[in-house]
Amino acid sequence: MKRILFTLLFFCVAAGLFSCRKSTDLNIKQFDDQEMQNYISGNGLTGMQRDLSAGDTTGIYYKILSAGTGSAVDFPDKVAIVFTVRSFDGQFIAADTIVNHVYNYVGHLTSNNLPQGVQLALINILKKKGTRARVLIPSHLGYGSSGFGTGSSDANNRVKGNQGLDYYINLINTDKVTDPVSGKQVSGQDVYDDAVCKNYIAANNLTGYTKTTSGLYYKILQAGSGASITNTSTVSVQYTGYLLNGFMTGDQYNNDTGVGISTELSSEVKAGFVEGLQLVTPGAKLSLIMPSRMAYGTISAANGTIPVNSCMRYEMNVLSID
Repeated sequence: MKRILFTLLFFCVAAGLFSCRKSTDLNIKQFDDQEMQNYISGNGLTGMQRDLSAGDTTGIYYKILSAGTGSAVDFPDKVAIVFTVRSFDGQFIAADTIVNHVYNYVGHLTSNNLPQGVQLALINILKKKGTRARVLIPSHLGYGSSGFGTGSSDANNRVKGNQGLDYYINLINTDKVTDPVSGKQVSGQDVYDDAVCKNYIAANNLTGYTKTTSGLYYKILQAGSGASITNTSTVSVQYTGYLLNGFMTGDQYNNDTGVGISTELSSEVKAGFVEGLQLVTPGAKLSLIMPSRMAYGTISAANGTIPVNSCMRYEMNVLSID
Protein backbone atom coordinates (compact mmCIF):
# COMPACT_ATOMS: atom_id res chain seq x y z
CA MET A 1 0.00 0.00 0.00
CA LYS A 2 2.80 2.38 0.90
CA ARG A 3 4.50 1.58 -2.40
CA ILE A 4 1.33 2.43 -4.32
CA LEU A 5 0.89 5.69 -2.41
CA PHE A 6 4.55 6.62 -3.05
CA THR A 7 4.16 5.90 -6.77
CA LEU A 8 1.01 7.97 -6.98
CA LEU A 9 2.71 10.81 -5.08
CA PHE A 10 5.71 10.68 -7.45
CA PHE A 11 3.54 10.98 -10.55
CA CYS A 12 1.49 13.78 -9.03
CA VAL A 13 4.63 15.78 -8.20
CA ALA A 14 6.10 15.10 -11.66
CA ALA A 15 2.87 16.17 -13.34
CA GLY A 16 2.80 19.30 -11.21
CA LEU A 17 6.37 20.17 -12.14
CA PHE A 18 5.71 19.59 -15.84
CA SER A 19 2.58 21.73 -15.65
CA CYS A 20 4.50 24.45 -13.81
CA ARG A 21 7.31 24.40 -16.36
CA LYS A 22 4.85 24.49 -19.25
CA SER A 23 3.04 27.41 -17.62
CA THR A 24 6.33 29.24 -17.03
CA ASP A 25 7.42 28.75 -20.67
CA LEU A 26 4.04 30.00 -21.84
CA ASN A 27 4.16 33.00 -19.54
CA ILE A 28 7.63 34.13 -20.66
CA LYS A 29 6.64 33.81 -24.31
CA GLN A 30 3.49 35.84 -23.65
CA PHE A 31 5.60 38.42 -21.79
CA ASP A 32 8.13 38.53 -24.63
CA ASP A 33 5.45 38.95 -27.27
CA GLN A 34 3.90 41.87 -25.40
CA GLU A 35 7.34 43.48 -25.01
CA MET A 36 7.94 42.90 -28.73
CA GLN A 37 4.71 44.62 -29.73
CA ASN A 38 5.44 47.52 -27.39
CA TYR A 39 8.95 47.93 -28.85
CA ILE A 40 7.76 47.80 -32.46
CA SER A 41 4.96 50.31 -31.92
CA GLY A 42 6.96 52.52 -29.54
CA ASN A 43 9.78 52.90 -32.07
CA GLY A 44 7.53 53.28 -35.08
CA LEU A 45 9.00 50.23 -36.82
CA THR A 46 7.39 49.20 -40.09
CA GLY A 47 7.75 46.17 -42.32
CA MET A 48 8.68 43.83 -39.47
CA GLN A 49 7.61 40.23 -40.10
CA ARG A 50 7.07 37.45 -37.59
CA ASP A 51 9.30 34.41 -38.06
CA LEU A 52 7.06 31.51 -39.08
CA SER A 53 9.82 29.09 -40.07
CA ALA A 54 9.46 26.95 -36.94
CA GLY A 55 5.70 26.87 -36.66
CA ASP A 56 5.44 30.36 -35.16
CA THR A 57 7.22 29.31 -31.98
CA THR A 58 10.31 31.54 -31.89
CA GLY A 59 8.70 34.95 -31.40
CA ILE A 60 11.43 36.54 -33.54
CA TYR A 61 10.53 39.49 -35.78
CA TYR A 62 12.66 40.62 -38.70
CA LYS A 63 13.05 42.80 -41.77
CA ILE A 64 15.30 41.83 -44.68
CA LEU A 65 17.34 44.90 -45.67
CA SER A 66 19.02 43.25 -48.65
CA ALA A 67 18.84 39.64 -49.79
CA GLY A 68 22.08 37.75 -50.27
CA THR A 69 23.00 35.65 -53.27
CA GLY A 70 25.70 33.51 -51.62
CA SER A 71 25.50 29.95 -50.41
CA ALA A 72 22.95 28.88 -47.81
CA VAL A 73 24.15 28.49 -44.22
CA ASP A 74 23.50 25.79 -41.63
CA PHE A 75 24.88 24.85 -38.22
CA PRO A 76 28.11 23.19 -39.52
CA ASP A 77 29.05 26.20 -41.70
CA LYS A 78 31.61 28.85 -40.81
CA VAL A 79 30.25 32.35 -41.17
CA ALA A 80 31.57 35.89 -40.95
CA ILE A 81 29.13 38.36 -39.44
CA VAL A 82 29.22 42.03 -38.54
CA PHE A 83 26.51 43.30 -36.22
CA THR A 84 25.13 45.96 -33.94
CA VAL A 85 22.84 45.29 -30.99
CA ARG A 86 20.83 47.23 -28.42
CA SER A 87 18.57 46.01 -25.66
CA PHE A 88 14.90 47.00 -25.84
CA ASP A 89 15.30 49.32 -22.85
CA GLY A 90 18.19 51.11 -24.63
CA GLN A 91 20.57 50.69 -21.71
CA PHE A 92 22.90 48.33 -23.54
CA ILE A 93 24.20 49.40 -26.95
CA ALA A 94 27.04 47.84 -28.95
CA ALA A 95 27.04 49.73 -32.25
CA ASP A 96 30.68 49.70 -33.39
CA THR A 97 30.83 47.63 -36.59
CA ILE A 98 34.63 47.86 -36.55
CA VAL A 99 34.69 45.79 -33.36
CA ASN A 100 31.57 43.63 -33.61
CA HIS A 101 33.01 40.94 -35.87
CA VAL A 102 32.55 37.19 -35.48
CA TYR A 103 33.96 34.34 -37.55
CA ASN A 104 32.90 30.91 -36.36
CA TYR A 105 30.72 27.90 -37.05
CA VAL A 106 27.01 28.73 -36.80
CA GLY A 107 26.62 25.99 -34.21
CA HIS A 108 29.39 27.50 -32.07
CA LEU A 109 28.30 31.14 -32.06
CA THR A 110 27.24 30.96 -28.42
CA SER A 111 30.95 30.63 -27.61
CA ASN A 112 31.24 34.19 -28.98
CA ASN A 113 28.56 35.28 -26.49
CA LEU A 114 25.91 35.53 -29.19
CA PRO A 115 22.48 34.22 -28.11
CA GLN A 116 20.58 31.30 -29.58
CA GLY A 117 18.27 33.70 -31.38
CA VAL A 118 21.13 34.84 -33.63
CA GLN A 119 21.84 31.24 -34.64
CA LEU A 120 18.19 30.66 -35.51
CA ALA A 121 18.00 33.95 -37.40
CA LEU A 122 21.00 33.09 -39.57
CA ILE A 123 19.52 29.74 -40.60
CA ASN A 124 15.80 30.53 -40.79
CA ILE A 125 15.74 34.21 -41.76
CA LEU A 126 18.94 35.48 -43.36
CA LYS A 127 19.57 32.02 -44.90
CA LYS A 128 22.16 33.05 -47.51
CA LYS A 129 25.54 34.72 -47.30
CA GLY A 130 25.39 38.37 -48.25
CA THR A 131 22.02 38.98 -46.56
CA ARG A 132 21.54 41.96 -44.25
CA ALA A 133 18.62 42.03 -41.84
CA ARG A 134 17.22 43.70 -38.77
CA VAL A 135 16.24 41.05 -36.25
CA LEU A 136 14.29 41.48 -33.01
CA ILE A 137 15.01 38.64 -30.61
CA PRO A 138 12.76 37.90 -27.61
CA SER A 139 14.40 37.48 -24.24
CA HIS A 140 13.85 33.70 -24.05
CA LEU A 141 16.09 33.36 -27.13
CA GLY A 142 18.39 36.12 -25.91
CA TYR A 143 20.01 36.12 -22.49
CA GLY A 144 16.95 35.03 -20.53
CA SER A 145 16.16 36.09 -16.99
CA SER A 146 19.85 36.27 -15.99
CA GLY A 147 20.89 38.84 -18.58
CA PHE A 148 24.46 39.18 -19.78
CA GLY A 149 27.57 41.23 -19.05
CA THR A 150 29.44 42.58 -16.07
CA GLY A 151 28.66 45.09 -13.36
CA SER A 152 25.36 46.02 -11.75
CA SER A 153 21.99 45.50 -13.38
CA ASP A 154 21.93 49.21 -14.29
CA ALA A 155 25.36 49.24 -15.92
CA ASN A 156 25.60 50.22 -19.60
CA ASN A 157 27.80 47.19 -20.29
CA ARG A 158 25.16 44.76 -19.13
CA VAL A 159 21.96 43.40 -20.68
CA LYS A 160 19.33 43.18 -17.97
CA GLY A 161 17.30 40.03 -17.50
CA ASN A 162 14.22 39.49 -19.66
CA GLN A 163 15.34 42.02 -22.27
CA GLY A 164 14.60 41.71 -25.97
CA LEU A 165 17.45 42.48 -28.36
CA ASP A 166 17.46 44.60 -31.53
CA TYR A 167 20.13 43.33 -33.95
CA TYR A 168 21.36 44.54 -37.31
CA ILE A 169 23.16 41.56 -38.82
CA ASN A 170 25.34 41.58 -41.92
CA LEU A 171 26.09 38.00 -42.99
CA ILE A 172 29.19 38.64 -45.09
CA ASN A 173 29.33 36.77 -48.38
CA THR A 174 32.67 34.99 -48.11
CA ASP A 175 32.03 33.11 -51.38
CA LYS A 176 33.76 34.13 -54.59
CA VAL A 177 32.04 37.11 -56.21
CA THR A 178 32.74 39.41 -59.14
CA ASP A 179 34.61 42.55 -58.14
CA PRO A 180 32.49 45.51 -59.34
CA VAL A 181 35.61 47.45 -60.39
CA SER A 182 38.04 44.89 -61.82
CA GLY A 183 35.51 42.29 -62.92
CA LYS A 184 37.71 39.58 -61.39
CA GLN A 185 36.53 36.79 -59.09
CA VAL A 186 37.42 37.72 -55.51
CA SER A 187 36.24 36.89 -52.01
CA GLY A 188 33.14 38.73 -50.89
CA GLN A 189 35.09 39.56 -47.74
CA ASP A 190 37.56 41.48 -49.92
CA VAL A 191 34.74 43.50 -51.48
CA TYR A 192 33.36 44.29 -48.02
CA ASP A 193 36.81 45.24 -46.69
CA ASP A 194 37.55 47.54 -49.62
CA ALA A 195 34.28 49.37 -49.00
CA VAL A 196 35.25 49.73 -45.32
CA CYS A 197 38.67 51.16 -46.26
CA LYS A 198 37.17 53.60 -48.76
CA ASN A 199 34.55 54.75 -46.25
CA TYR A 200 37.26 55.28 -43.64
CA ILE A 201 39.37 57.37 -46.01
CA ALA A 202 36.38 59.47 -47.06
CA ALA A 203 34.97 59.92 -43.54
CA ASN A 204 38.33 61.12 -42.23
CA ASN A 205 39.09 63.35 -45.24
CA LEU A 206 42.33 61.51 -45.91
CA THR A 207 44.14 62.36 -49.12
CA GLY A 208 47.21 61.18 -51.00
CA TYR A 209 46.64 57.43 -50.62
CA THR A 210 47.34 55.12 -53.55
CA LYS A 211 45.70 51.72 -53.95
CA THR A 212 47.78 48.83 -55.23
CA THR A 213 46.39 45.97 -57.30
CA SER A 214 46.37 43.78 -54.19
CA GLY A 215 44.02 46.16 -52.33
CA LEU A 216 46.61 47.88 -50.11
CA TYR A 217 46.30 51.65 -49.61
CA TYR A 218 49.54 53.50 -48.91
CA LYS A 219 50.88 57.01 -48.49
CA ILE A 220 54.57 57.89 -48.28
CA LEU A 221 54.83 60.58 -45.62
CA GLN A 222 58.58 60.99 -45.87
CA ALA A 223 60.86 59.63 -48.59
CA GLY A 224 63.81 57.47 -47.64
CA SER A 225 67.06 56.75 -49.40
CA GLY A 226 69.51 53.94 -49.96
CA ALA A 227 69.08 50.30 -50.84
CA SER A 228 65.76 48.85 -51.95
CA ILE A 229 63.80 46.62 -49.61
CA THR A 230 62.84 43.17 -50.93
CA ASN A 231 60.54 40.44 -49.69
CA THR A 232 63.54 38.67 -48.14
CA SER A 233 64.94 41.73 -46.35
CA THR A 234 65.15 42.09 -42.58
CA VAL A 235 64.07 45.62 -41.75
CA SER A 236 64.21 47.62 -38.54
CA VAL A 237 60.92 49.49 -38.07
CA GLN A 238 58.79 51.31 -35.56
CA TYR A 239 55.05 51.14 -36.03
CA THR A 240 51.63 51.59 -34.47
CA GLY A 241 48.55 49.64 -35.54
CA TYR A 242 45.05 51.13 -35.36
CA LEU A 243 41.60 49.77 -35.94
CA LEU A 244 39.58 51.90 -38.33
CA ASN A 245 37.63 53.38 -35.42
CA GLY A 246 40.86 55.02 -34.24
CA PHE A 247 41.56 52.55 -31.44
CA MET A 248 45.29 51.99 -30.88
CA THR A 249 45.80 48.23 -30.73
CA GLY A 250 48.43 46.19 -28.95
CA ASP A 251 50.12 45.61 -32.32
CA GLN A 252 52.79 48.31 -32.03
CA TYR A 253 56.46 48.85 -31.44
CA ASN A 254 57.54 52.34 -30.50
CA ASN A 255 59.92 53.68 -27.88
CA ASP A 256 61.72 56.89 -27.00
CA THR A 257 65.17 55.48 -27.79
CA GLY A 258 64.44 55.39 -31.51
CA VAL A 259 65.24 51.68 -31.70
CA GLY A 260 63.07 49.60 -34.02
CA ILE A 261 62.06 45.99 -34.07
CA SER A 262 63.81 43.68 -36.50
CA THR A 263 61.23 42.32 -38.96
CA GLU A 264 62.00 39.46 -41.32
CA LEU A 265 59.74 40.01 -44.30
CA SER A 266 60.08 36.40 -45.44
CA SER A 267 58.23 35.26 -42.29
CA GLU A 268 56.03 38.30 -41.62
CA VAL A 269 52.38 37.24 -41.30
CA LYS A 270 50.91 40.58 -42.41
CA ALA A 271 51.05 40.67 -46.21
CA GLY A 272 50.34 44.40 -46.07
CA PHE A 273 53.60 44.93 -44.17
CA VAL A 274 55.59 42.94 -46.72
CA GLU A 275 54.15 44.80 -49.70
CA GLY A 276 54.17 48.23 -48.08
CA LEU A 277 57.77 48.13 -46.96
CA GLN A 278 58.92 47.24 -50.47
CA LEU A 279 57.47 50.54 -51.68
CA VAL A 280 60.02 52.60 -49.73
CA THR A 281 63.66 52.71 -48.64
CA PRO A 282 65.26 53.17 -45.20
CA GLY A 283 64.48 56.53 -43.61
CA ALA A 284 60.95 56.61 -45.00
CA LYS A 285 57.76 57.19 -43.05
CA LEU A 286 54.74 55.37 -44.33
CA SER A 287 51.00 55.08 -43.71
CA LEU A 288 49.23 51.85 -44.68
CA ILE A 289 45.52 51.01 -44.76
CA MET A 290 44.95 47.35 -45.44
CA PRO A 291 42.08 44.89 -45.84
CA SER A 292 41.75 42.16 -43.25
CA ARG A 293 43.38 39.43 -45.37
CA MET A 294 46.54 41.59 -45.58
CA ALA A 295 46.57 42.00 -41.78
CA TYR A 296 45.53 39.10 -39.49
CA GLY A 297 42.59 37.76 -41.50
CA THR A 298 40.29 35.45 -39.54
CA ILE A 299 42.56 35.45 -36.47
CA SER A 300 42.04 37.66 -33.43
CA ALA A 301 45.42 39.18 -32.57
CA ALA A 302 47.37 41.41 -30.19
CA ASN A 303 45.82 39.99 -27.02
CA GLY A 304 42.32 40.37 -28.40
CA THR A 305 42.67 44.06 -29.27
CA ILE A 306 42.32 43.19 -32.97
CA PRO A 307 39.05 41.38 -33.78
CA VAL A 308 38.78 38.82 -36.55
CA ASN A 309 38.45 40.16 -40.11
CA SER A 310 39.75 43.60 -39.13
CA CYS A 311 40.94 46.14 -41.66
CA MET A 312 43.94 47.96 -40.19
CA ARG A 313 45.88 51.22 -40.40
CA TYR A 314 49.60 51.26 -39.64
CA GLU A 315 51.84 54.28 -39.20
CA MET A 316 55.42 53.19 -39.85
CA ASN A 317 58.91 54.59 -39.45
CA VAL A 318 61.40 52.58 -41.53
CA LEU A 319 64.78 52.84 -39.81
CA SER A 320 67.19 50.55 -41.65
CA ILE A 321 67.85 47.30 -43.46
CA ASP A 322 69.56 44.97 -41.01
